[in-house]
Amino acid sequence: MDCDILVLGAGIVGVSTALHLQARGRDVCLVDRAEPGSGTSHGNAGLIERSSVIPYAFPRDLGALLRYGLNRQPDVRYSPTYLPRLAPWLAAYWYQSAPRRLEAASRAMLPLVERSVEEHDQLVAAAGLEHLIRAKGWMDIYRSPEALARAADEARSLDRFGLRYEILDGDALRRREPHLGPVAAGGIHWHDPKTVLDPGALVRGYAELFVRRGGRLLTGDARGLTRRGDAWCLSVGDLDLQAPQVVVALGPQSGDLFRQLGYRIPLAIKRGYHMHYAPVEGAGLDHSICDAQSGYVLAPMARGIRLTTGIEFAHPDAPANEIQLRRAERLARELLPLGRRLDAEPWLGRRPCLPDMRPVIGAAPRHPGLWFNFGHAHHGLTLGPVSGRLLAEVMTGERPFTDPTPYGAQRFG
Repeated sequence: MDCDILVLGAGIVGVSTALHLQARGRDVCLVDRAEPGSGTSHGNAGLIERSSVIPYAFPRDLGALLRYGLNRQPDVRYSPTYLPRLAPWLAAYWYQSAPRRLEAASRAMLPLVERSVEEHDQLVAAAGLEHLIRAKGWMDIYRSPEALARAADEARSLDRFGLRYEILDGDALRRREPHLGPVAAGGIHWHDPKTVLDPGALVRGYAELFVRRGGRLLTGDARGLTRRGDAWCLSVGDLDLQAPQVVVALGPQSGDLFRQLGYRIPLAIKRGYHMHYAPVEGAGLDHSICDAQSGYVLAPMARGIRLTTGIEFAHPDAPANEIQLRRAERLARELLPLGRRLDAEPWLGRRPCLPDMRPVIGAAPRHPGLWFNFGHAHHGLTLGPVSGRLLAEVMTGERPFTDPTPYGAQRFG
């Protein structure tokens, strides 16, 4: 079986890339070893995060570093045995988080962030998935007036980006979310983002749209990719797929393939967890909220109220560890009444992250016909459609909507 392009990975990035290539007349085969949207795309907080114009940087304040070093914070946890292996990557992340470099990363990411909602809107409409989307924005919650005042100053410093937000004192916050506990001193309501009631279902819906439009969705292991002459080849069951071009969009598994092909791209994994809770009768949640000082999100989802944790640095394949989830759950119950757990065990996800806080989108430097689209860190759901569009424009010779240079793999040598 031949096609024009193999897209490896059926998460939000791979499915979106396949749709954009298909829309430009290419015959695309989309391959994954699991169901679309069942990996990292399934377990996130469901935010299409238009307001995240500044990437998540490594803390550079000495007091914060000391607190994190104690390994008792709810937003970041690390495995002491894994930390030495990750130290070079963390050092590069710290280096890239210096003010001047963070500003450069922000400028690089802004064109993608600015188009994120618009690109989702187009796919949502085409796939008929409006029932999964809410246009209520989301809220950062603060536990003290002092923290709220600092956050308000930081929000005002972003006014040059034209973001829509409101600063809410405790009374105004509880008029919007009446069941928040007294520990919530106020918040910031960001209006530009949208939220998703079931991120996995959204990705599956996009994949169904791809199939309805004539695309082929196949089950296979991307690690079997080989090069024969001018073709990229992959055996999928009894089929031998061949294509002149291939896209690696495997999220946290992308390293399994690009390292096999000889690329030294510093992709690391930030782990995270989620758990669903039954709403307490008469005490629901209408907006997605982030406990900004503790790093977890509570989001109303189709299955219940989803709690997503912050960052865990541990071996990607290590068993799940409930320490961070239990810390976040204790704090979340102070903020909002939560019923029983609805999942038999916590979901564990892996975020693919690069130290300069931007993904790899573009051609592989040393292999004709090989393309990359991975490393979206905390914003894979947000940036999947827009990065899929950018790569499709570059691959098909269109004029890209923004300069793709900042995302090139060549920046890593």
